Amino acid sequence: MNVKTETNSKSIVSLIFGILSILIPLVGLILGILGIVISRNATREIAVTNENGKGLAVAGLTCSIIGIGLQVIMIVSYILFFLLFSVSSFELH
Repeated sequence: MNVKTETNSKSIVSLIFGILSILIPLVGLILGILGIVISRNATREIAVTNENGKGLAVAGLTCSIIGIGLQVIMIVSYILFFLLFSVSSFELH
């Protein structure tokens, strides 16, 4: 019987990247993508090595997906905002 003793370090990193992807504007998109990749790798490693940290990897994956979604919404909002005001400023002159 294998006893789980250590927490997978990649699962911790994926959670950190996931949280930062929600909190940091624009850079969060890159951090979210990295968080997803690292989380998937951590999940595979945990299945092989029987380490702790599966919950952290899942939380990192979830936070990364939410962070990417928020970043995409923010970027699209910025683009629409500037397009709207650039069109409005041309109509006023």
